[in-house]
Amino acid sequence: MSTKRTKVQDEARGLLKAQGMRATAQRIAVLLALREQKSPMTHEEVMGLLGSGMYDKASIWRVLSDLAGVGILRRMALGDRVWRYELQDARRTAKDDHPHFLCEDCGDITCLPSLEVRAKNGELPPALIKAEFHIRITGICGVCTEKSA
Repeated sequence: MSTKRTKVQDEARGLLKAQGMRATAQRIAVLLALREQKSPMTHEEVMGLLGSGMYDKASIWRVLSDLAGVGILRRMALGDRVWRYELQDARRTAKDDHPHFLCEDCGDITCLPSLEVRAKNGELPPALIKAEFHIRITGICGVCTEKSA
């Protein structure tokens, strides 16, 4: 096993232990699979990354749910009735909550740079002062637009 892979696995174990979780093979596999992804992944996409027949769907569903519950993963709904999961680690922290673009044609997700939300007159209504904002933008991506042209 390569030194780099061992280091990454050690980081995953440390991340789990920091949250009081056991470092099971399934949890480490999910963390390694999501580590290099550039956009949120569905349960099915994670299963595809893990390799055919290696883990059962129910176990991975529980792993995703558990990791999201302790804040290691961010779980999000982007309006298409599918949960997606994104790793929050030393490189992508909760402060790095960013908007996403969902292509309504192909279903691809694109992470967008941080956006600022403000009221026209500069004051947020009191009900929104401590609110969390999760911005989701939908439309047709450039690839799908070119295909239909």
